[in-house]
Amino acid sequence: MEFFFLCGLTLFILFVTLSLFSLFSYARRTTHDSQAKFPPGKTGLPYIGESLEFLSTGRKGHPEKFIYDRMAKFSSKVFRTSILGETTAVLCGAAGNKFLFSNENKLVTAWWPKSVDKIFPSSNQTSSKEESIKMRKLLPNFLKPEALQRYVGMMDTIAQRHFEYGWEGKQQVTVFPLAKNYTFWVACKVFLSIEDPKRVDELAGPFNALASGIISIPIDLPGTAFNKGIKASNLIRKELIAIIKQRKIDLAEKKASPTQDILSHMLLTSDENGQFMNELDIADKILGLLIGGHDTASAAITFIVKYLAELPDIYEKVLAEQMEVAKSKAPGELLNWEDIQKMRYSWNVACEVMRLAPPLQGAFREAMNDFIFAGFTIPKGWKLYWSTHATHRNPECFPEPEKFDPSRFEGNGPAPYTFVPFGGGPRMCPGKEYARLEILVFMYNIVKRYNWEKLLPHEKIIVDPMPIPAKGLPVRLLPPKIIA
Repeated sequence: MEFFFLCGLTLFILFVTLSLFSLFSYARRTTHDSQAKFPPGKTGLPYIGESLEFLSTGRKGHPEKFIYDRMAKFSSKVFRTSILGETTAVLCGAAGNKFLFSNENKLVTAWWPKSVDKIFPSSNQTSSKEESIKMRKLLPNFLKPEALQRYVGMMDTIAQRHFEYGWEGKQQVTVFPLAKNYTFWVACKVFLSIEDPKRVDELAGPFNALASGIISIPIDLPGTAFNKGIKASNLIRKELIAIIKQRKIDLAEKKASPTQDILSHMLLTSDENGQFMNELDIADKILGLLIGGHDTASAAITFIVKYLAELPDIYEKVLAEQMEVAKSKAPGELLNWEDIQKMRYSWNVACEVMRLAPPLQGAFREAMNDFIFAGFTIPKGWKLYWSTHATHRNPECFPEPEKFDPSRFEGNGPAPYTFVPFGGGPRMCPGKEYARLEILVFMYNIVKRYNWEKLLPHEKIIVDPMPIPAKGLPVRLLPPKIIA
């Protein structure tokens, strides 16, 4: 009897002790939270938060509305929300961009939604963040300007074949799927040395579902964008593994060059411990490169075509510049690096397009420690988001922000941290120069061949997850204007 009494007394004392500890911890936490000044805002429904509104404003064609409404209601510098199941502080304006880009791996670190880790599952179970760090160590040698010079002629060849197969002999075309075909063809050639149009088309099929699944609510049920993205990722990965196996054989038999593309480089490059990546690792990395080197550039190209159709004076200036380049070429001579450097006005036009219709809407980070921004406490573990729209259409950053004005990019260009279509800081898109090349090569080839007009003057724009015309931008092809 005494034994049971002692056990009961012990349990009672333990219970009281734990309760007092919990109350003390809660009191300390409550005191800390009451003392902390968190950013103003709202987090919406449990788990879902404000994700539905965040995504739906994009699908309605106004992704900036989510940002601007909350900047006006809560704070123009930072506000609190909940996106994709995470409490998130949205840092706004050039100051917010500068803070995030300057404090990478100091106060903030890369973060992706859970959907990304499930769609891109690393075979060795490291996170997408760790895989991205590894990838950035692999890419510089291939994507720096001096290395990309050798790809200009190849891109020109693919562009010529693209227009021959997809545009010639037609009175009307739909631009967005054709732009995706072009950029994916270039990516397949640069990363995998695949250039057969039929093979490119086979690989391109599942990419639409994959892109939509990346930024979606991570609900893995049949019919959801997330579920479709996972299925598409698995399908593409199987195709890539077959390509990788064949490349290993070709390298062993000297049928492939160690330096011909990124795939060969990945197969033959070891890490600091002398370890080589396995086939699944390489497949995941190539998959990420194909998406990064294809979807964003195709959206930018589509909107360049859209704005050139709407602004004939801009079209004529682009045409004049590109015809000067064409006149300097011998018959059949391909574009080269020096030609690209002459396309300054065309690139200013492309930049103004990406200001108004940025392919990258923004990106996430995670707070590594508690810190203060704009007088508000951001707790460790909170997710952070920066948006291109917080500066690109902000009159404080770009006067008359709705006006199309390529001269904004002359001289020193926009103020630092205001024009961010490729991100910024250590995490700036490593493919920025690659994208510049394939966009300018496309512009050179299209204006030489055609003028065009939109068939749907008021076509709606949707963002899912990149901006695209709802019907793909159908246009009527016309002969190019004659430059005197």
